Amino acid sequence: MATIYDFSALDITGRGTPLAEYRGKVLLIVNTASKCGFTPQYEGLERLHRELEPGGFAVLGFPCNQFGNQEPGDAAEIAAFCSLTYDVSFPMFAKVDVKGPKAHPLYARLTAQAPGLLGTRAVKWNFTKFLVDRQGKVAGRFAPATKPEALRSAIDALIRTPVEVAL
Repeated sequence: MATIYDFSALDITGRGTPLAEYRGKVLLIVNTASKCGFTPQYEGLERLHRELEPGGFAVLGFPCNQFGNQEPGDAAEIAAFCSLTYDVSFPMFAKVDVKGPKAHPLYARLTAQAPGLLGTRAVKWNFTKFLVDRQGKVAGRFAPATKPEALRSAIDALIRTPVEVAL
């Protein structure tokens, strides 16, 4: 079965990035937007990233403009906003679609592995969060209104789980 490590994405600078670069880490993958009511969550996401990165954790941000035109900027504008407004140090990727026929294949996998409320697959809004374990499998899906700090215990539990080594 495919894991998130089988995908790649362009980072915010346009560099192709195999997600295998994050193999063995616990990840929180989030579709972001700069002009959303949930945008202040960048602060909590950054705090989690900085505090838990030494234990093998990373936040991955995927800007998306599919919800209310709330991420209209280009890559340079998004990067500047994240850096200047929230001092974001976690990896940001190029703008992607997270639902519909042009959804990034990573999001097709995430939503298949972790359907939303009542089994729906589509991402419903900005700041939907997918928690991924060290083996690259989705361990949970969290609604946009779920604040990053509310995920701390779930993240900590996955960080404490050792990486499975294939022999």
